Amino acid sequence: QLQLVESGGGLVQAGGSLRLSCTASGRTSSRYAMGWFRQAPGKEREFVATVNWSGERTYYSDSVKGRFTISTNNAKRTADLPMNNLKPEDTAVYYCAAVSRPVSLYISSSYDYWGQGTQVTVSS
Repeated sequence: QLQLVESGGGLVQAGGSLRLSCTASGRTSSRYAMGWFRQAPGKEREFVATVNWSGERTYYSDSVKGRFTISTNNAKRTADLPMNNLKPEDTAVYYCAAVSRPVSLYISSSYDYWGQGTQVTVSS
């Protein structure tokens, strides 16, 4: 089993920055693709960013491309998501997820492990 814990959420003004971090523990000897998803009130969970198991390939939703960056640090067992130029529409609970199988990384149901989420609120 793999346990994921997110941190770094908070309240920020539009145009500001936050850095989310996801720390993994447990069965970390396997290689995982890591993803970030978010869910705003009344909306479905949506894809934000993902990085494949080797860390060489990253993918982003159009809404965050150029503003968010996903990266992994295998030594620290973390997956980070620095977020810049935040907008009110970025307000949501952000979730970290992991999967060790070859699946579509854009779909939330592909992931086997999830964190509890961290709230990001962007004020206008």
